[in-house]
Amino acid sequence: MIVGLGEWGLHYRTIEEHCKITKDFGLRYLELGIGGDFPGRISREAGQKEIDEVMACLNDYHILAPYVALENDFTLEDPEAVQQSKERVAGDIRLSAKLGATHVRLFTGFELASNMTEERWARMIGAFHEMHALCSKLGLVISIETHGRNTPVGNGFIHEPTTSTDWACLQRLLAELPPAVGFNFDPGNLKACDPARPLTDYAKLLGSRINYCHLKDWKPVDNHWIACAPGDDDLDYDTLLKAVPFQGAYLIEYEQTGDVIEGIGRSLNYLRSIRPDLRVE
Repeated sequence: MIVGLGEWGLHYRTIEEHCKITKDFGLRYLELGIGGDFPGRISREAGQKEIDEVMACLNDYHILAPYVALENDFTLEDPEAVQQSKERVAGDIRLSAKLGATHVRLFTGFELASNMTEERWARMIGAFHEMHALCSKLGLVISIETHGRNTPVGNGFIHEPTTSTDWACLQRLLAELPPAVGFNFDPGNLKACDPARPLTDYAKLLGSRINYCHLKDWKPVDNHWIACAPGDDDLDYDTLLKAVPFQGAYLIEYEQTGDVIEGIGRSLNYLRSIRPDLRVE
């Protein structure tokens, strides 16, 4: 099992800090992020100088960054808003290619699955076909994250099913998307959206379409969920990972920014306890 670091949770720190933290933990794989006003994300307007600086930083720390997280919503009701999202993503995909990425994380979007009309569904599927065509030209593949709609409550979130976490929608996505479009399997997000369904069901459903993976957990508190490390709550990764055929780098995504170093450490300790074969490359 190969392990690396996801970028969310580190997004308030610079990319050089991301690289240093990755190296300090003895890891080699790091997820990059594009878009958003955070010190740890690459600007959509990045020119060649900034690209060269990022690549030099990765090289100096001997870090590999094949996975890049992008931001989008293809489930919006307004067709013009979806068009604008597609245009932003197309630019981000081109930038990801310049950064040497192989996989780009996308969302389906954050509309509730229950609110999706056939018209909105068709627009979403069409957007993915367009982005897939661009990725194919540039040598990239798409990874759709299993991610619900998150509404802030206290120090956590309420999770509600979207098109990438609802069981029936996932079945339909698998049937209607190009076969090369894969999924960023985030079992923590799936747990918080549908605690009753065994996560091994999702692993078996997505199967070989899993081409990217985030590792975290969510802890239930009152009527919401608080992000935590693998091993902090009851998500049984030992059993689950046996059902996941993915052979790439599993990315620890510890979301709490206040104790992110400690959280990454706990995550690694837990993963090493269940996977003695854990390695960095």
